[in-house]
Amino acid sequence: MPHSLFDKHRATLDAAVDAIRCRGYWAAYSEMPSPKVYGETAMDDGKRAFDGYLGQQFALEQPGQTGWTGSERSPYGFALHVNYPLCDAQALIAAALKAMNGWQKMGAEGRTGICLEILERLNKKSFELAHAVMMTTGQGWMMAFQAGAPHAQDRALEAVAYAWREQSFVPNEVTWEKPQGKNPPLRMKKHFKIVGRGVALVIGCGTFPTWNTYPGLFAALATGNPVIVKPHPNAILPVAMTVRIIREVLTENGIDANLVSLAAYDDPQATRELAQHASVRSIDFTGSNAFGDWLIANCRQAQVYAELAGVNNIVIDSTDAYKAMLRNLAFTLSLYSGQMCTTSQALFVPAAGIETDAGHKSFDDLAGDLAGAIDALLGKPEVALAVLGAVQSEDTLRRIETASSGSLGRVIRATKQIEHPDFPDAQVRTPVLLASESDDPAWRLECFGPVSFLVRVADTATAIALSERIVSEHGALTVGVYSTSAATIEAMTEATWRSKVALSINLTGAVFVNQSSAFSDYHGTGGNPAANASYADAAFVANRFRVVQRRYHL
Repeated sequence: MPHSLFDKHRATLDAAVDAIRCRGYWAAYSEMPSPKVYGETAMDDGKRAFDGYLGQQFALEQPGQTGWTGSERSPYGFALHVNYPLCDAQALIAAALKAMNGWQKMGAEGRTGICLEILERLNKKSFELAHAVMMTTGQGWMMAFQAGAPHAQDRALEAVAYAWREQSFVPNEVTWEKPQGKNPPLRMKKHFKIVGRGVALVIGCGTFPTWNTYPGLFAALATGNPVIVKPHPNAILPVAMTVRIIREVLTENGIDANLVSLAAYDDPQATRELAQHASVRSIDFTGSNAFGDWLIANCRQAQVYAELAGVNNIVIDSTDAYKAMLRNLAFTLSLYSGQMCTTSQALFVPAAGIETDAGHKSFDDLAGDLAGAIDALLGKPEVALAVLGAVQSEDTLRRIETASSGSLGRVIRATKQIEHPDFPDAQVRTPVLLASESDDPAWRLECFGPVSFLVRVADTATAIALSERIVSEHGALTVGVYSTSAATIEAMTEATWRSKVALSINLTGAVFVNQSSAFSDYHGTGGNPAANASYADAAFVANRFRVVQRRYHL
């Protein structure tokens, strides 16, 4: 059958496939909220659309609906009062399996074309999605727009590109001939069919409901699987909007909309029962170690892709750009109030201090100067609000207060609350900076949020060894090093190869250790406890489908 959508989006697909091969900068969707790109009225239209969801029922016409659910409260201080369909898990699974057959018959080209059409539709709704992301997660506007919409869409496209490339290696059919000497050759016709593994369950997180959800969702969908999306109870709306758009595009193209559905459960037991269902064959999860470890241990019927907590760290040995280093670190520790899986938590500093272009700096000098850099960055309220956003959960607020009390280490910089002129009840907090010794236990476990530790170590060699050990034991998605010594950088590089974690070296400009660029950076390696898969490589999609053949004599 012709695949008009595949032809329509072929240029975008080819560029994405080339981008994952070359790993240079490329983006399909503009990260700037420019009216020239998204339309002169896009901002107002998006805000109006978001406001229209508040206080309403979010109908999806899914099977097995038993009621309504929803209790989202914005970190900016108001309740959304949006209700979502609460559906029986068995009804969703049965409908998904029924829809799966028609989806597989579309073939790789048809599925890829429809996925690309979905992404184009999502991109047109970027402002609407951005408002939903901002108000459910607490992200500042620009981050909510970029990470919540175009960057998330790029991550989805990256998964689709890998899925297409891997599936394209499988021919639809071949004529097989085996020579038989003087006798006629053996001839057979062989057909190869790509089929999905089964129902995919994608469990979202509360801080990045689209950026962390889209890769697994689109990797599973593009490879022939139905998908049930279970959002975090505090960030349902952006996911529900996504599911509605997907279902609309599926229906428009003659595919059963129940191929993708929303499971808006707020009961952990309901999620566990769904995850253990025999028909669920893959699970994508971003969140706590406790639930992630439970999924891996108890959902043996499924391939689990889990991004869990870790202790991201930086070794500070020396620098020839001291002020620039401090500015970079200050932004890294402040961005979205540290509520990112890639934010640095432990900064290892030799007890004797470090050499810089501004002279020798003791441990306490560096501590005071970093605190000062954070103060300078957040000195203007409008900048602080844009960078920090708001704190997403009560648990994070409690961690901030505990850290500021001094119970986790010597307080170098306590948190401060900032009033938001537009949202008087917003929970806005500045970062906490603590000083610790290498044998203190507090910094060794993830302290999610704007809490970071300057850890005094014997020397740089000890710092590198400690970084390697903490990554190997507790996991990390990012580490960094600042050094003017080639030997130190080489030692740190080799340590990250062994512990299998991404390394950033001497970042002093407008790139930060907690940022990851689609089509270029490998987000996660699958080699340490923080992530059991890389979220930007062929392995992330290849195990989501199977090839079933049939053959007969000619």
